[in-house]
Amino acid sequence: MTIIINFEYNVVMNKYDRISAINYAQKYALSPNPNFYHFGGIGGDCTNFISQCLLAGGCNMQYSSNGWYYNSSYDRSPSWTSVSELHNFLLNNKKSGPHGEIISLNSLEIGDIIQLKQNTSRFNHTVIITKIQNGEIYVCAHSNDALHRKLSTYNFIELIPIHIIKIP
Repeated sequence: MTIIINFEYNVVMNKYDRISAINYAQKYALSPNPNFYHFGGIGGDCTNFISQCLLAGGCNMQYSSNGWYYNSSYDRSPSWTSVSELHNFLLNNKKSGPHGEIISLNSLEIGDIIQLKQNTSRFNHTVIITKIQNGEIYVCAHSNDALHRKLSTYNFIELIPIHIIKIP
C-alpha cells in the first residue's frame, strides 16, 4: 500500500527551511500525521517523526539502497526510522537530501536534532529543537510525544547534537 504524502514543504530552496521543519514538528508532535505510518507499537516513532520534520524543511528524499526515503510502512529506508541509521546517513550523506554535522550543544539552532542515549548501550531517541530560550533547549518528539519539552527534563547519559544542512 502506498501512502500519498500531501503536505506543504519547500523543495526548491537550496537550504534547509528550519521554520517549516519546526512548524511541522509543532503541528504533529502530539497528533501524528495520518499520511505516515506510526511506528510506536513496533520499536518507537521518534526517528520517523524527525524524518518527517526534515522532509517538511525541504530536504529531498534519496531513493537508493542506503538512502533516506519513505513510501509506506513497508517501503522505506532504514535511515527513515532508525536512530543509528539516521545518524550514519546524516553524517555520511554527500548526495541530495539532509546532511548533518556534529557540533557543540551551544551552537545548535532551531530545526537541528539531538540524539540521546537513555540508560542503554546505544543511542535510542531522536528529538528536534523547536525553541531556544534563555539558554534552555526545547524539543518536540514522538515516542513519549512532546511539544516544547525542555531537553533538561530528559533522562539521558549522553547526547549527540547534529546541525542539519540541506544538500540540493
